[in-house]
Amino acid sequence: DVVETQEHYKSRWRSIWIMYLTMFLSSVGFSIVIMSVWPYLQKIDPTADASFLGWIIASYSIGQMVASPLFGLWSNYRPRREPLVVSTAISVAANCLYAYVHVPHSHNKYYMLTARALVGFGAGNVAVVRSYIAGATSLTERTSAMANTSACQAVGFILGPVFQTCFTLIGEEGVTWELIRLQLNMYTTPVLFGALLGVINIVLIFAIFREHRVDDMGRQCKSINSEGEENDALDQDTEGNVDHVAVVALNVLFFVILFVFAVFETIATPLTMDMYSWTRKEAVFYNGIILSVIGIESVIVFMVVKMLSKKTGERAILHGGLLIVLVGFFILLPWGKKLPNIQWQEIKNNSIPRTVPTEMLMPFWSLQEVQLPSNHTAEPVGCPLTQSWCLNTPMVYLAQYLSSDVLIGLGYPVCNVMSYTLYSKILGPKPQGVYMGWLTASGSGARILGPVFVSQIYTHLGPRWAFSLICGVVVVSLLLLEIVYKRLIAFSVRYGRMQE
Repeated sequence: DVVETQEHYKSRWRSIWIMYLTMFLSSVGFSIVIMSVWPYLQKIDPTADASFLGWIIASYSIGQMVASPLFGLWSNYRPRREPLVVSTAISVAANCLYAYVHVPHSHNKYYMLTARALVGFGAGNVAVVRSYIAGATSLTERTSAMANTSACQAVGFILGPVFQTCFTLIGEEGVTWELIRLQLNMYTTPVLFGALLGVINIVLIFAIFREHRVDDMGRQCKSINSEGEENDALDQDTEGNVDHVAVVALNVLFFVILFVFAVFETIATPLTMDMYSWTRKEAVFYNGIILSVIGIESVIVFMVVKMLSKKTGERAILHGGLLIVLVGFFILLPWGKKLPNIQWQEIKNNSIPRTVPTEMLMPFWSLQEVQLPSNHTAEPVGCPLTQSWCLNTPMVYLAQYLSSDVLIGLGYPVCNVMSYTLYSKILGPKPQGVYMGWLTASGSGARILGPVFVSQIYTHLGPRWAFSLICGVVVVSLLLLEIVYKRLIAFSVRYGRMQE
């Protein structure tokens, strides 16, 4: 029972803070260009349409889904500094590529697609980050460290668009450095700033980050990731098998959690435009504010959940978070008798607006430039007749929508951090890189499938079917949690080395 020295403790937490920074920069890399992708895409390649924008947005998650298990596997057998530096370098190079997508004379949209996919590939390092934090913290430190990691990720998603807004002051033209054909404008400067942050991150990884590992009780252990050590350097506490039933169950639960949140994000703009007759500009503005408030709410929840888990345990909090999400979507079901406003004006003009589901159900940032027929003088508002359910489905009242926003904004971060915490505790002292890679890949897959699911169901069947199916999915996940509830215990508790 060697007590950890003060020097080791400080070095261990300095390394963990570098991982927090890596997680923050990874999410900034995603969100810093989101608001400007659509106008920049139209500027560099007029042949690109809104459906191609969907592929560009999804390419980040696809890249991350592919890379996460690969970087996780790498980190199981080699010093984690290697995959961390390589992944960050890929993100830096991808951001630089994004800044030059205007240069080619054709196929510019495919260069942008490649750049965003590579940024996502680099973001696969979150599996390495979480596996390191899991191995470098004791059981009592784990929940707090995982909550901090998720909070850093959430803050990155919030601040990315803020940075983007600041860079809009440069303008569309900006300045051009002719020697290297570099344009510094409101579209390219954010990614170059992201690249600079990535370079700083690499420097800090070399300068400060060190490999550390402690067991569940906080005692210093040897690590297979340290240079010069062999795989047999692990101590006897690794003996025992991981409960793979619990592992698979948590992967499924995590998929559901990110799936329903992706649905929620995607549906926000079209739902509010259909139900409240908001214009595109109003929908982008109001939902932008709502999502920002939800982001701030999430950060607060991450901080509160650290203290709450010490009293109730992670399993109970995960159960409560799923129940809150279920109530949030149940509230969204149409109950009243009042129907949404129909785009009657279009019938009078004998010109039904061209409403393509993929355009209509893009995330809110892509709705700023959806084209209307040439004979329009004003933007049509209300529920379009191309969605037949508009004629017989009651509207979702604004109070319902806002209440749902608050509840989902509360339940989602709770489920997110508890999933990661329970997952890492179940794996215990085993190398967690590949396992964390699969968990990250599950979340990435959910972010890809969620928008596709809701675009089909909402467009053709309406909110009643869409939200009923989501409620059904959450109920099934709650039943799964009940079935595996007793198995979701820490590795050391399962083998009698610690008491729960």
